[in-house]
Amino acid sequence: MDTPNVKDLIIASGFKFNKALGQNFVTDKNLLNAIVDDAHVTDADTVVEIGTGAGTLTRAIAQKAKQVISFEVDKNLAPVLDLSLKGLENVTVVFKDVLKMSGDEFEKYVSVPFKVVANLPYYVTTPMIMRFLESDLPVTSITVMVQKEVADRLVAKEGTKDYAAITLGVRMRGEARVTRTVSRQLFYPQPNVDSAVVNIKIDKNKLPDTDLKKLSSLVKCAFSMRRKMLTNNLMSGYSISREEAVEILKKADIESTVRGEALSLDDFVRILKVMEG
Repeated sequence: MDTPNVKDLIIASGFKFNKALGQNFVTDKNLLNAIVDDAHVTDADTVVEIGTGAGTLTRAIAQKAKQVISFEVDKNLAPVLDLSLKGLENVTVVFKDVLKMSGDEFEKYVSVPFKVVANLPYYVTTPMIMRFLESDLPVTSITVMVQKEVADRLVAKEGTKDYAAITLGVRMRGEARVTRTVSRQLFYPQPNVDSAVVNIKIDKNKLPDTDLKKLSSLVKCAFSMRRKMLTNNLMSGYSISREEAVEILKKADIESTVRGEALSLDDFVRILKVMEG
């Protein structure tokens, strides 16, 4: 069975879109296959899909992967998926919210190393990516289609307007790159913005001698008041004096007038080492 036409599926099943869930389904078969290629899916892979949607990306993944476990929050999509996933033996759809599942509960469905592939609605993008990056789950890569502005943040360079805490949250656990930009015209219903596909290769041992929780806290502190100098944010976030904050930065070989958005991951690691004494 070829990739079904999304509009035909929606009409045939009587499905009604839920605007609160940010439902925009991919309509282009070439794009679906390209996303799977960008995720480097092979017949040896277990793939976790977040947001089954109309099942069109699910079907494209299933044609390449060993098995697909797809999580969906909207049970009203069941009639659509009965049509779109018909005949696929290697797909399991789970109607649960991954963000509300514990690691133990998740591992009841997936207990082997896996790749994440998803067409994510804007409102869950950051928490969903960090849910997997910060977990102990055996995830090896994350390939997500997100709004273009979010993709820009995920791969931003220090000192640019898009550079943010999420940039560093990803960078301390892997490497992200944009694999393609996607026109809004390839979705149904059509969203108001363009999208992009981002691939994150995960290396949770990238900083083996660094406490990532403490590093994450430092980064969030640095970006908490973006336009303020890092000295001020350290004073506020760690309840220390200006003199102490300036001394910490001096020992880390960083100017006291710098803003957090100008610092690299290595800079933040140095600051944390000084703070830990």
